[in-house]
Amino acid sequence: MIIKGKVHKFGDNINTDEIIPAPYLVTTDMKELGKHCMDGIDSSFASKVQQGDIIVAGKNFGCGSSREHAPLAILGCGISLVIAESFARIFYRNCINVGLPIIASEEICKSVNANDILETDLLNGEIKNITQNKSFRVSAFPLLLQDIIKAGGLMKWYLLNKEVESRG
Repeated sequence: MIIKGKVHKFGDNINTDEIIPAPYLVTTDMKELGKHCMDGIDSSFASKVQQGDIIVAGKNFGCGSSREHAPLAILGCGISLVIAESFARIFYRNCINVGLPIIASEEICKSVNANDILETDLLNGEIKNITQNKSFRVSAFPLLLQDIIKAGGLMKWYLLNKEVESRG
């Protein structure tokens, strides 16, 4: 799974209320949530994102409320990957559940700048900073998690596999 996009950089302790503020929690429609992604920090963020872009952030990304709306908003605005120094545990799981790949790497977060172009190979655990001509190694994304991401999230993966299993 190859992901290539421009970096949008954020700091530490970005919470789910900043990712998708409470007034927008009246829907689970990804595209609608995506229009308000990161409104708690930068109300123009969603208009700057191009399909496939990447968020790079500091420590404890996704802390706060355990709502799945936050990773849905990130996906809905066009972000294809989040790289952070660390993630809130429930946010990490919610990302997998909705099909948003995430990578924890302090090294990458400290050396990447806003607007850099990254190319990420999740299967082989390689991230190239095209702008800076640097490469990084991370743990390869486990095949099961790649399958869940490709299916669009845990429930879609489950239903797909249940359907395959029933065909026998």
